Amino acid sequence: MQQAGLLAGATALRAADAPVDHTLEIATTKVDLSPKRSIRTTAYNGQVPGPLLRLREGRPVRIKVTNRSANPEIVHWHGLFLPSAMDGAMEEGSPMIAPGASLVYEFSPRPAGFRWFHTHTFAGGDFSKGQYTGQHGLLYVDPANEPGQFDAEFFLTLHDWQGQLLGSDDGSMNPSYDISTINGRTLGYGDPLQVRQNQRIKLQILNSSPTETHWISLAGHRFEVVALDGNPIPKPQLVPMLRLAPAERVTAFVTMDNPGVWILGEVRKHVQAAGMGIVVAYAGASGKPVWQQPQTLSWDYTVFGAPEAKQNEAVEVIPLEFSAKFKGHGAMEEWCINGKSYPNTDSPVLKTGQRYRLLLKNPSLDDHPIHLHRHVFELRSLSGARATRGILKDTVLVPARGEAAVEFVADNPGPTLLHCHQQNHMDLGFMMVFRYA
Repeated sequence: MQQAGLLAGATALRAADAPVDHTLEIATTKVDLSPKRSIRTTAYNGQVPGPLLRLREGRPVRIKVTNRSANPEIVHWHGLFLPSAMDGAMEEGSPMIAPGASLVYEFSPRPAGFRWFHTHTFAGGDFSKGQYTGQHGLLYVDPANEPGQFDAEFFLTLHDWQGQLLGSDDGSMNPSYDISTINGRTLGYGDPLQVRQNQRIKLQILNSSPTETHWISLAGHRFEVVALDGNPIPKPQLVPMLRLAPAERVTAFVTMDNPGVWILGEVRKHVQAAGMGIVVAYAGASGKPVWQQPQTLSWDYTVFGAPEAKQNEAVEVIPLEFSAKFKGHGAMEEWCINGKSYPNTDSPVLKTGQRYRLLLKNPSLDDHPIHLHRHVFELRSLSGARATRGILKDTVLVPARGEAAVEFVADNPGPTLLHCHQQNHMDLGFMMVFRYA
């Protein structure tokens, strides 16, 4: 499959000399994560996170990607409604980019909102590949009319580094990390967010971690959540903290009404101690940054949704159950959907225009951030919470020993990948491809 993808990439290069709107270069670079920790990693344009690409909804764009790394690469445009060939997933038939080669991605970006781009390659136990690297960048599709008034906007990217395999309670192996960052810097090392009293700031927060869910709080303030995964929610809410599984994004406003020097960071002490935090400083304020430790973890998708209403559309149900096949002590599991591991998973056939309900059943001991490519789905129910409507996402965290129901309309023909967004789970078979009739 990889050889076919490389051939397709070579064919696409014929248009590579035409004018482009943006350029990305994949290459190894040195990144200073902290005053005492520098690493070499693969990144976009020599920076972590990669550049912020601001595009206009529906306006065609050409993005040239050149691969200066030693391995075949690919760029996935996460959250966009793209043709399979442009989506950036080899499993859907998107071409790989050979070392030293270039490829032009050409598409009309939609929907509007906060998206991102990242590598979509196999890593296995090699923590110098895949999402373990710095290959993640921010993408914002500007709508015709930007909702909400704000005085300043900040994009924040959460990431974990220096992974290593450690044994878990059941004897299997999972990644653990030495260092965690916001925008590629540890707490106190990166530039602070400079704010002024009475400002209304807009925070666009992405969790690009290869495997870890993160909880974020801003000491002395609350978040007004207005969008999840870039999509406006029915009921904006004030909350004390945010939870972001791998690949999730949260858009929130914060009213700066408590002058001082504060910490925005991971709620769990050991993760913040590993570096995941950033200083938020009011103009004219001084002193040591202040952190206020929450005593509980609090997050519920459904508070942002509308009450369940009667549904008139015909819905076809597709049950999907997640399980792991234990491979023995000191080994990683083989992950399965309905008892089968990719590439031997089933390929459900979708009918264009049909609405589908995915029943995501997770009897396993791990949470799973489930991502559907090239579409958006509506969260309908979640374990232990009331039914809901109107929350549109592309990634949802299905809790351990729990389940969720999401619905989507099959309105973008072509091979469509569904997978767990944890790099180690995806690498071990937690994927399947939907195909259109």
